[in-house]
Amino acid sequence: MKTTDIEYVVDGTTYRGYLAVDETKTGKRPGVLLAPAGPDLDELYKSFARKLAGLGYVVFAMDYHGGGKALDQGPMMERLEAFRIDPLRIRAIAAKALEVLKAQSEMDASKLAATGYCFGGTTALELARSGADLKAVVGFHSGLGTVRPQDAKNIEAKILVIIGADDPIIPREQRLAFEQEMTAAKVDWRMNLCGGAGHSFTNPAMKGDRPGFAYHEPSDRRSWAAMLDLFSEVFGPA
Repeated sequence: MKTTDIEYVVDGTTYRGYLAVDETKTGKRPGVLLAPAGPDLDELYKSFARKLAGLGYVVFAMDYHGGGKALDQGPMMERLEAFRIDPLRIRAIAAKALEVLKAQSEMDASKLAATGYCFGGTTALELARSGADLKAVVGFHSGLGTVRPQDAKNIEAKILVIIGADDPIIPREQRLAFEQEMTAAKVDWRMNLCGGAGHSFTNPAMKGDRPGFAYHEPSDRRSWAAMLDLFSEVFGPA
């Protein structure tokens, strides 16, 4: 498994993402842009990148804070709120990361997907709303709201979001608004609602210390399988 840190610059800020490529695979293959949860691009998301790479994808796990470093809770939330207010900013960072992925020699640049976790899922959805040339977008416990719902008309990808039914930060009203946004734009979309799961259900480090935030193994396993099923649909077998 080849892994490499790759830097890219947006508006004067240097970001550091993580590329994973299985060198035992041959030929051009699909690429997946992976956006981590809000705190940072840590070992969990790098492990997801390697896992996908082992299945035959070229994977670039992006950084959206700069320098590939974690932020403390306060500065992180301020930065994420700024992205929510002006999603064009996070779209620009994601678009640059997508360029890095497309430039890899192992890539079939006609076969691109984006996936993300928590705010990373929001990032993947905003990239889709920008009209990026993506075949599939998958959001795991991702925030669904946007201040630019009119941009859903630009979506070319098939959309899958996987949400915990008990997620306190993605309430029923937000799910309904997303459904209406996608339907109005005639997007090919689906939402998997996971009973018994809250927020961050893919993260084994979440022990339930915060109400509504806990790892949920069945939802973690089923959501990964649902992502691979969509990838198989749009790309063919890996």
